[in-house]
This record gives sequence, C-alpha cells and structure tokens, in this order.
Amino acid sequence: MTLEQGLAEFLTHLGLEKNASDKTVKSYREDLTQALAFARERLGKDHVPPADWTTRLLRAFISWLHEQGYAKSTISRRLAAVRSFGKFLCRQGTLAANPALGLRGPRQDKKLPHFLTVADVQKLLAAPPAADWAGRRDRAILETLYSAGVRVSELVGLDLADADLNDGIVIVRGKGKKERLALLGPAAVAAVNLWLPDRSALLDRVRKESGAVFLNKDGGRLTTRSVGRLLAKYLQLAGLDPRTSPHTLRHSFATHMLDAGADIRGVQELLGHKSLHTTQVYTHVTTQRLKQSYHKAHPRS
Repeated sequence: MTLEQGLAEFLTHLGLEKNASDKTVKSYREDLTQALAFARERLGKDHVPPADWTTRLLRAFISWLHEQGYAKSTISRRLAAVRSFGKFLCRQGTLAANPALGLRGPRQDKKLPHFLTVADVQKLLAAPPAADWAGRRDRAILETLYSAGVRVSELVGLDLADADLNDGIVIVRGKGKKERLALLGPAAVAAVNLWLPDRSALLDRVRKESGAVFLNKDGGRLTTRSVGRLLAKYLQLAGLDPRTSPHTLRHSFATHMLDAGADIRGVQELLGHKSLHTTQVYTHVTTQRLKQSYHKAHPRS
C-alpha cells in the first residue's frame, strides 16, 4: 500500500470512527497532502512507499517548513498531523514504528488572549438597537456568546430543543461533536426570550420551519461568518477594538470568571477544554493584571 492510499483510509477513519468534524478532517487532509507532496519531490517518486516514510525524511520536511517561513503554530500543527498519521499506520500494520515520534516541534511563543474589559463588554451589549427584530436577535447572540462562553460554531449550532431557558441551561456540541452543558445568566435568558417572538414571526413570514435558535432574514440558520460581520458592526458603533472577534467574548468570559474568583476547574468544564493546561492561560492574564495593579499602587514596588 502506498501512503497516498493510507491517507485516504486515515481520513475516512477520522470522519467515521473518530467522529471528527469536517473542519478537522479538512485540516488533516491539507497538512498531510503537503507532507506527501514534499516526500514525492524529495524522493523523486510518483508515490511514497511506507519504507521511505522515515524520521530523516520527516525531519527534512519540518526543516523545509521553517525555511519557507511558516508560522510556528502551523509547523506544530503539521507535525501533530504527521504523528497521528504515523500512529494510524502502525495500528494498520503498514509501519512497524512511528517515525514522527522522535521529532520535536518549534517552541511556541506564549501569547496572552485578547479580551475586553467588563465596561467594554457592557458597551458592546448595549449597541444593538432594541427597536427592530435584527437588533433584538443580535443582542441575544452577543449576550449568549459572553454569558455562556461558547464558541461561535457552537452558538450557530444551537437548537431550541437544546435550550432550557427556565433554568438557563443549553446543550452545546463542541469539538469532536462532544456535548456539554453551558449556562445562561438572567440577562442572556431575557435577551433570548425577547428574540423568540421575532423568530416565530420571521418563520411565519418566510413560511419555513427551523430548529435553529438564531436565524438570518430568510429563516435559515446563521453562519459563523454572519456572526463575525454583525459583531464588527457593533464594535464600530460602540467604538471598541476592531481586532475583537466572537472568540474574544469567550476569552472575556473566562478572564472575568477567574477575576471574580471562579474555580478554574469549573471554568474548564464550562469552556469544554479537554486539558486544564488550556484553561490555565487565563490565570496568566489575571496574574499579569494583578502585577500591573501592584506595581502601580504599592509604594515600595
């Protein structure tokens, strides 16, 4: 079997057995297609035999990515894909050992996530007009993003059947289609309840049925791109940082929760992070702010 055939089997395995999202499968396809193209050119062959998929070849691939100026995060992602592919090939019996195991990725620069202050969030949430249906919908969207700390893909995937507004609980489907509970505060529940009559009227007007909580003007489910566009509009109206994305509201949710003394493991669960290490970046944010306050205020600092 050539590695091109192995890649086709691996992608099928990801989608059907691992229940990976279409986006994840697409990323693996792009990463590994590039690695195989490099290997064919390096080896001077039309196809890559398993025997030629060596640590030396993969090390040359990583070096080439550095030479081409790829970002460290991209190189790390390519390496992770190659490792996973090698693990799959070993389980299939195509390879005796995974040649990618001994390879090290680039050391990542630690970047603290961008977030809004509580005052800035309040400005943003007040920006959508309450006088029209689109404004009421958009207020509900922004309130939900911030209140529940959900990803934008999780937000647009919400169905009415997933929401218990009496208890302020929604079921969201995160990465790998894993389900978890997210919480809506009173302000978010009120905003969603204000939007629901508009939602019903919209569906009646366009003569459609939909289970989605958030709809576009044609009665279809909103897309992540649409949410990004409406956020950009309200950032401009509120005079806030245009770098802000829907994911910034998720960062802001986590930062404000920890600032207020929330348990980090509870925040981890609400965010749907598999590892506590992922959530700990927000403790660095709060610690940095604490240091800044200390040095500004303490007479002996």
